[in-house]
Parts: sequence; structure tokens; C-alpha cells
Amino acid sequence: MELRDRTVMVTGCAGFIASHLAEELLRRGNRVVGVDNLSAGKREFMSGMLSDPNFRFIEGDLLTMDLSAPLQGVDVLCHLAANPDVRSGATNTRAHFDQNIAVTYRLLEAGRESGVKDIVFPSTSTVYGETDVIPTPEDYGPLLPISVYGASKLACEALIASYCHSFGQNAVLYRFANVVGPRSTHNVLHDFIRKLRQDPSSLEILGAEPGTSKSYVHVSDCVSGMIAGAEAARQQVEVFNIGSRDWMTVKDIADIVTEEMGLSPEYRWTGGVMGGRGWVGDVKKMLLSVDKLAALGWQPQMSSREAIRRAVQEILA
Repeated sequence: MELRDRTVMVTGCAGFIASHLAEELLRRGNRVVGVDNLSAGKREFMSGMLSDPNFRFIEGDLLTMDLSAPLQGVDVLCHLAANPDVRSGATNTRAHFDQNIAVTYRLLEAGRESGVKDIVFPSTSTVYGETDVIPTPEDYGPLLPISVYGASKLACEALIASYCHSFGQNAVLYRFANVVGPRSTHNVLHDFIRKLRQDPSSLEILGAEPGTSKSYVHVSDCVSGMIAGAEAARQQVEVFNIGSRDWMTVKDIADIVTEEMGLSPEYRWTGGVMGGRGWVGDVKKMLLSVDKLAALGWQPQMSSREAIRRAVQEILA
């Protein structure tokens, strides 16, 4: 899948990962059509693109807007718009269905009718559920997600694969580890920093000590992995994990945050749910195998610890 001198639609273009991807696509000489309703994304995240003649921004809701006109002439659909809040799925199941599954279906239908041939879709490590193979490779199965969010992303993967085989399209699906970096608006780092700014003497941490163990990847490594995977894809539907080669606990993250803020608070663990998880649907252990993408020449430039430390510094700055 070539990602140079093409017309690319990026949904959710004012969001965290999508804004970084859109910038990279423009640097590579593509024409980018960005769509976002600005409910979670921010116009300021597009500040470097809005004056670019190769960038066109459309403000609209993918669940209700007419999609046929924006997709005319589009070669590649990079569908990053989604409800990414894993935790909310335990109380509001409809949001993940509407914003993830229904929106993806609408885009696939409109893209098929408009002649879009190539699809790029970020999925998630949570499609694997609780695995007994760590690091977890792309061919692990069965896929049994434990969160509504993970289930919605797996449903989107299935829809995309079926459209590709039914209508002669191509797709690259990425299963991300936890992505951190500038323009992120909610994750454990923001939670810790917000709490410590309110009370520097103590830090409430969801779960039981030392917390879950997971892999983290900086958004710069994430975007470079997406580009590398798309350009190296040879199958009609290709799946790549993107992450780092190590993992860390929630306590490790708290230690880095407090160190960077120059604080020594007392840690107060809530005890968590379902055996010490931070919330319902929280996977206890996650480390993805990135050997498949590495064999094609891509490597993460930062470890989980390096990615977390840089992201904390970027948030504090």
C-alpha cells in the first residue's frame, strides 16, 4: 500500500494519534482530507496543518453526516475516529457500538460506493483479551476480548476484512499497545498528574499494588510503525502489532511521574476489581510481539519506560 502522492482521508484528524499521522502523511507528499466533529479532538492539534494547501478539514459527525461527497477521489481511508475510553464500556455500552462499529460500517459502505481501495485501521491490543502467550503474536487465538471496547474493535476488524474480500479492497489493521505522547488527552499519566497537582502529598491509584503490567509505545514510534506496516503489507488484509519490547507496572509509572514532578507522595491503592484490576475490562497483563513488523525493518526507538518518561515530560511542559 503506497502512502505517497495519494489522496487520504483521516477520520478523527483532530485527535491524538490521528493528528500525528495526518502530519506525517502531508510530509510524505499526500493530500489529506481530515474529518472530525471536535467532540474529543482539538482544533489546536491541527494548527500546523490548517494552512497547508494539501490539507482540507471537514467538521462533521461520521454517525450522521453524508459521507459520499468527502470520499470522492479518496484513495486511502485511514479510519482513526473512535470512542477510545475502555473504562466507559462497563456503564455505557451504546457509545462503543455507535462510535466504533456503526461509524465503521457507514464509512465502509460509503467507501465501497466511492471506489476507495485501501483502508488503514488502528485496532487495539484489547482484542486479544487475557492471553496465555506473552509476548502475544498476531496469530494468537481465539480472540476473546474482556471489554466492550475491545469487542467493538474486533467487530470492526471483522467488518473491514469482510469488505476487503467481498469488494476487492485492501486493509492494514494495527493492534496497538498503550500509546502515549503529546496531544494525548486522557490516560494514566494525565490522571496521576491531575491528582498530584491537586494534592502533592498523596496519590490514589486504581487497583492493587503493583497494578497491571502493560507495554507502552510513544506516538512517534506508533506512527512510524503504521507507515512501515502499510508500505510493507503484501496480504489483502494484513495485521500488525505495534508496541515496545518491554512492559511495566502501574507502580513503575507512578514512580516516574512523581520523580519528574519532584514529589514523594504516599501511594493509596484502591484495591481494584476482579483480582486487583483498575476497572472492569482492564487486562492484567499485556505485551505484544512486534517481531512481524520488525522483520520488515521497523523497530521501536523507545522502550516502555523511555516512552512513559518522555510523555510525562511532554505533558508537564
